[in-house]
Amino acid sequence: MPRQGLQISLVILGLVPTITGILGMFGLDDPLYASLGLPRNALLDSNLRFYSGVWFVLGITVLLTVQSLEKYFELYKILWAMIFVGGIGRLLSIAVVGLPPIPFIGFTVLEILGPPIFLYWHRQIAKVMPHDN
Repeated sequence: MPRQGLQISLVILGLVPTITGILGMFGLDDPLYASLGLPRNALLDSNLRFYSGVWFVLGITVLLTVQSLEKYFELYKILWAMIFVGGIGRLLSIAVVGLPPIPFIGFTVLEILGPPIFLYWHRQIAKVMPHDN
């Protein structure tokens, strides 16, 4: 059951960047940004679409590897490092610019605390169920 619990958690977590990555590919027309009434800016739009594409592929990677998660433990270390460093970026933004909307404060907490927890959980599963290289 611990393995299955991790897999279910990863599928849910994998859907978040997959779905929000697709939405973000709309750039400034993404519903989140469109509601802010930001001025049209090619640099911001381009960066939003680029980072959303990267975010989308992260989600797809999780969804494609979750079935054989023991085999992909090294890859997950990199994926979780990406999330953690992104959380550090959000912390820097809070320190320099100020607090974002409440849900994004929650995301920041998850991005900082989640990676070590999930890596520990994943490591325990990988030890119990070794895979063939």
